[in-house]
Amino acid sequence: MDTSDHTPASSPELEQLRAQLATLQEEKKQLEQRLSTTSSAAEVAPPVTTADELEATLRLFVKKVAMILQAERCLIMLLDAEAGELYGQRPAFGIPDEIVNGLRIGVEEGISGEVFRSGKPIIVNEPLQDQRTAKEQLGLLRARNMLTVPLSLERKDEDQRVIERTTIGVMHVFNKRGGNVFGDEDQSILQVLARNAAAVISNAQLFINISSQKSQLESTLQSILSGVLVVGRNGRVMLMNSAARRIFGVAQDEGVGRPLNEVVKSDKVLEMLNHTMSTSEERTEEISLFTPAEKVFQAQTALLRGEEGDDINGVVATFNDITELRNVERMKTEFVSSVSHELRTPLTSIKGFIRTLLDDTEGYYDRETQMEFYTIIDTECDRLVRLINDLLNVSRIEAGRALELNLKSVDLLALANKVVASQRSYTTRHEIVVEGKGDTKITADEDKVDQILTNLLSNAIKYSPEGGTIKVFAEDLGGQVAVSVADPGIGIPPEHLDKIFARFHRVDSRDTRQAGGTGIGLYLVKHLVEAHGGDITVTSKVGKGSTFRMVLPRRPVDKTPAG
Repeated sequence: MDTSDHTPASSPELEQLRAQLATLQEEKKQLEQRLSTTSSAAEVAPPVTTADELEATLRLFVKKVAMILQAERCLIMLLDAEAGELYGQRPAFGIPDEIVNGLRIGVEEGISGEVFRSGKPIIVNEPLQDQRTAKEQLGLLRARNMLTVPLSLERKDEDQRVIERTTIGVMHVFNKRGGNVFGDEDQSILQVLARNAAAVISNAQLFINISSQKSQLESTLQSILSGVLVVGRNGRVMLMNSAARRIFGVAQDEGVGRPLNEVVKSDKVLEMLNHTMSTSEERTEEISLFTPAEKVFQAQTALLRGEEGDDINGVVATFNDITELRNVERMKTEFVSSVSHELRTPLTSIKGFIRTLLDDTEGYYDRETQMEFYTIIDTECDRLVRLINDLLNVSRIEAGRALELNLKSVDLLALANKVVASQRSYTTRHEIVVEGKGDTKITADEDKVDQILTNLLSNAIKYSPEGGTIKVFAEDLGGQVAVSVADPGIGIPPEHLDKIFARFHRVDSRDTRQAGGTGIGLYLVKHLVEAHGGDITVTSKVGKGSTFRMVLPRRPVDKTPAG
């Protein structure tokens, strides 16, 4: 039988086969090692929650990618949706940060744009000769060859079929070591790595954005002036901003997580929140709280609903401090009443004396008595004019219109004497003394300075019901002149000294109620003094009297804008 077809292979042939087999086994072993390393690099990283953690994770990742693919450089580029560009994401491997920061290319341009749009990888062996890479600044990267794959997020169905793909950027590796070029195997490995990188980056960016928004919201809540209190369905405090902590006297690190009734001691607030929680009825009420002083708040409750709008997760309460608003409203009411009284008093006098003169058809009153009546009528008319002028000036101030000054030379000492002479007719229980020292001449609006002194003297008389000596002193200060008005009256309580020049403010006591007044005199005085570029202050002791001191410049500062 012919056995020639079954002759064993010659020894050289056998050795060649063994060598080829050994080579294949070694390549298989290397591939298994690379796949093992790839799997290790592609493992799900711990949750990345900050920008620093993301940077550290990417630094390690690009280093591993470069090692696995034997690349000299590795770069990630992410989408800037608003600009329609891909930008270099730090850190890269083998590329300085200053170069990475300057890398930007439109999504319609270059290899990067093509891979981003198509979602397909591209290998380029001579990138500097490829027209598509002209705008990608590859000269800066000294690219001899390159592999680019998309950074894509994939959503799969139950059968692991991709049903949605979103591309957030691209990943590049450059310059295969040893003078080699990137192949299909490199491409497959990099695609696996890129998908995991995309998931890590996307989740990190989402978490960082949410954290940033949460921080901004918390910062906004802490900075607003209104108190904000959030209570969960379990009756425990979920959130309190700084204003709410101040209102309810809660320390910075306390309150949150505790039962509501341990944090809030106001029965009214507890009743409002519990009512809204149990009935889903939102409420708005005014409540008084001691913080420690008594203040008035507008309290509002609203339901905290879930994303669907059906589930109720708790109640939000806001507390707006309206104490000043209510005080102003009260003062306005008192002001209207006071003005009515102030207008009625001179009008009653005028009406009475006019009626007396008209009824005297038989000449009962002699000429001297008639002239006395006329003088009283004239004085009361002047009082009405001053009050009306005060109201008009306050209206101008409130409307933001500057008080126009008619400037001329004014001797404050002489003007003080004139005002004192006029005011003496309103009292028989007071002695008014005027003194001066040095040059008291200034450039000012005489009528408005007259108003200032009249108001100060009128108050000095009004609030010194027991009489006594009122002292007016004008003093040369060099570039300024000071005028002080001191009375021996009832004085001003310390807690009112910083409010005495406020609109409608009046010290409420039995003595002040008897004295009357509109509460706008000192408010107007302050603005008239400041219109001249001056300043006014007050010192006082209860039961001992008060001293008002205004300081006016020799000439008002010109506040007209240049040009």
